[in-house]
Amino acid sequence: MKKKNKESKIIFLILLILFMVFLILPVFRLLLKSFWGEEGPTLAHYSGVIFSGGFGKALGNSFLAASVSALITTVLAFFLAYTINYTNIPRWMKGMIRAAALLPMFLPTITYGFAIIYSFGKQGLLTRLFGRQLFNIYGLNGLLVGYVIYTLPIAFMLIHNTMGYIDKKFMIVSRVMGDNGFSTFMMTIVRPLLGTLAASFIQAFFLCFTDFGIPASVGGKYEVIASVLYNQMLGSIPDFARGAVVAMVMLVPSAISIAVLQFLEKYNVRYSRISTIEISHHRLRDIACGGVSAAIILCVLSVFAVIFIVPFISEWPYDIRFTMEHAVSVLEDDALSGVVRNSLVAALFTAVAGTLVAYGSALVTARSTVNKKLKNVIEGIALVTNTIPGMVIGLAFLFSFSGTPVQNTFFLIVVCNVVHFFSTPYLMMKNSLAKMNASWETTAMLMGDSWIKTIIRVVTPNAVSTILEVFSYYFINAMVTVSAVIFIAGARTMVMTTKIKELQYFNKFNEVFVLSLMILFINLIARILFQALANGRIKIKQKVVSSDL
Repeated sequence: MKKKNKESKIIFLILLILFMVFLILPVFRLLLKSFWGEEGPTLAHYSGVIFSGGFGKALGNSFLAASVSALITTVLAFFLAYTINYTNIPRWMKGMIRAAALLPMFLPTITYGFAIIYSFGKQGLLTRLFGRQLFNIYGLNGLLVGYVIYTLPIAFMLIHNTMGYIDKKFMIVSRVMGDNGFSTFMMTIVRPLLGTLAASFIQAFFLCFTDFGIPASVGGKYEVIASVLYNQMLGSIPDFARGAVVAMVMLVPSAISIAVLQFLEKYNVRYSRISTIEISHHRLRDIACGGVSAAIILCVLSVFAVIFIVPFISEWPYDIRFTMEHAVSVLEDDALSGVVRNSLVAALFTAVAGTLVAYGSALVTARSTVNKKLKNVIEGIALVTNTIPGMVIGLAFLFSFSGTPVQNTFFLIVVCNVVHFFSTPYLMMKNSLAKMNASWETTAMLMGDSWIKTIIRVVTPNAVSTILEVFSYYFINAMVTVSAVIFIAGARTMVMTTKIKELQYFNKFNEVFVLSLMILFINLIARILFQALANGRIKIKQKVVSSDL
């Protein structure tokens, strides 16, 4: 037993050192920078930033845009999830809704803005189809469209997954007791989802509040706090101290959201068993839900349609002849093809390192006898990384590792991505390991095997499908992230998302869309491949179990 504790404690110690060096110390360095002046500790930087008129307005703009977007996103995500789980529309249509709702995850947020410009701008695709511009795309309107598209996949996954665990038999009980349709809906669907709906709103709000990619393209004069931070650090006259202050202010919603999410845990309804019932037939409900859901998905897809059209047009919108010239020029450009290789290298190493970190962390919390206080340390790290903005992590890395051998290296980009996206893969891995037979390690120990051998020989083979999902999650997010790496990618380590930001300055939108398409196709291929491998692994395991029985 001591050996078991020793092995798991070594893993815990390695993880603790990793997060101490690459999370806690960089953020502490950032905090120190915000309070440190030429003559020592000072509050001058905070007073200079907070009492400047522009900052207060940007902060208010961020709260407004993020709140409205989060509310709209949560309502739309609930409607889509309800359509899939509580209606009898065709199965193929449910699959299409599910796939389309998740599509924006495979593109960087900075691409959303350019897609909005080319869809709803004065010469945009949808503007030309409707014969007039539907709305002014720069400012709050453009941000709302971009933010809703950006956060819809996350909100949909949260609500859809929770709906799958709601016991539908209570709908029958409610009807038997004489409740009307609205009361049944509120008590058996909305009430069990209250915690998840609130969590969805908070997650969407936080993602909007801290996003940089969308304001960078369609923000216009409507300045938000993320663009203020970018301008302070990478503007014409960088001010590192004021940038550190803005970054620390961005952490305030992070701390609040951690507390609120913890509080909302008690509102989650858990059932001892899930009953499967046939959904009642209601033609009007199915037609209405199917039609509205199809309209929502069509709106999302129509925004991205330009990505598949503009790069293959000679000169939009003046010469609409088909051409492959733009795609070929990107492929033949060594600089652009170089950033594609950089992105693939960074994403692959991030996926490998991130999967190891998430798996090791989950083993400590779910499959070891390590002290509960030590397990809570990892749980706390997962909570923090779930809400800390990518821009803050990137800026903390900039301050902490400038002038060191790792500056502007793939190593720093990989570690930044591993830390930034740690929370979700860790929870995926932990939930999977916790469901496995708890006596495997004890049985193996009695047979003379060590804890680590049991993990390698027994636990890991049974966790392969989840490991592949975690690998896929890290790979895809590393391909699309921009906020976390914008401050630490150098000329030799520039990735596709940071290159897209650079191309924006030169108005090279054809190249922007070609690179965006490449990101999309790479991510789709990766997702399909790893999902197929994971599904194949599950089927093999089921066959083995069936043969044993």
